[in-house]
Amino acid sequence: MTGKADSSDRQIMLFDLSIEGHHPAYIQHLIQYWCNRQVSGCLHIVVSPKFLERHADVVGLAADYPESKVNFVAISPTAAASLKSNKSGVSRTIRAFQEWDLLCQYATSLKATHCLPMYFDTCMLPLAVGKNPPCPISGIYFKPTFHYDRFDRFTPSWKYRLQQVRERQILSANLQKPQLQTLFCLDPLVVKYIESFQGAFKAIPVPDPVTIAPVSEPQVIELRQRLRIEPGRKILLLFGALTSRKGIGQLLAALALLPPELGEKVCLLLVGQANPSKQVEIASQIAAISPHIKLQILSHYEFVAESEVQAYFHLADIVLAPYQRHMGMSGILMLAAAAGKPVLSSDYGLMGEIVKRHRLGMTVDSTQPAEIARGLTQFLLQSSEELGDGEAMRSFAEQNSAEKFASKIFQHILNF
Repeated sequence: MTGKADSSDRQIMLFDLSIEGHHPAYIQHLIQYWCNRQVSGCLHIVVSPKFLERHADVVGLAADYPESKVNFVAISPTAAASLKSNKSGVSRTIRAFQEWDLLCQYATSLKATHCLPMYFDTCMLPLAVGKNPPCPISGIYFKPTFHYDRFDRFTPSWKYRLQQVRERQILSANLQKPQLQTLFCLDPLVVKYIESFQGAFKAIPVPDPVTIAPVSEPQVIELRQRLRIEPGRKILLLFGALTSRKGIGQLLAALALLPPELGEKVCLLLVGQANPSKQVEIASQIAAISPHIKLQILSHYEFVAESEVQAYFHLADIVLAPYQRHMGMSGILMLAAAAGKPVLSSDYGLMGEIVKRHRLGMTVDSTQPAEIARGLTQFLLQSSEELGDGEAMRSFAEQNSAEKFASKIFQHILNF
């Protein structure tokens, strides 16, 4: 692989102050690609100080490849402490400009030849109306929503219409900026709409990467035994941060609507982090259900090691994604597809479209417990093979491999 003549002088800067969700994994994929391909130049990764503590395994990758130049740079503790929270719209906007100032500051000090903000959504308003960056930039666009009204069964509210106008105006201003080289879109369906903007030519679809780790049958059996899952039950998996946004309240309300004979067939696995107050709320809902229906509900509120994540998905019969008006993609769809398991998903926005187009399972109006119960009933009465297209799932997972994600990013940033 060869780059430009001055490739040894390139200084690529990744910028990401998030420490949760997909962000550490995305950085890991890019480091591994950079090092495995022995790309010339230096890869600077600007992160929060907490990233170095929380994700020492990702940071340690740099030491595994001493011949490759990978440099983690933490912003100062003072700068990190001064960042506003994300608890309100006003504070999120202020924080976006704070992060943009830091991006420009570090791009200047590191003499970056190209900068990749890993979560471009927060950069869009500052790029449109704030200072220009000191070098060319590209970004990963997570959650475009201005095209959702083009999807089937989407009813736009007046709030959505206002957000749509705002998003289109900011995006249009971004696309006219000469410093913006490439807009990488995790939503593959939005690209054709971005291309309709005057002068827009910079939108590229990229996979939402999933690592397909091999899982052995003994590993799945051992997990089943450790969890003490009762025989004869279908396993429903709700995985990830167990917040209201995930629809856990609506799901538990839906389970209460199932006939007793179907409830006896259910083992619900709640796997993911939940704060103490949420755990109490979940326990209260479960206690209200228990006298009326013989469900088995098992919770695991602790961190799950990456090596075990896929085992949970292989163990499941059905993967649940009853998100509440979720914007953007979800890694849950990727993990379920990689394990060949059907999903019961929200029909809202991109998630609903992806499930339908790639035949990954069933979509329902997840804001309505009765609709979730209807979907669960169908799932419990049919086989997994009837509910999803196994070949389509495998193809979808392969299209979204970590290798293809990193390759597409660097192909366009480095002009390979």
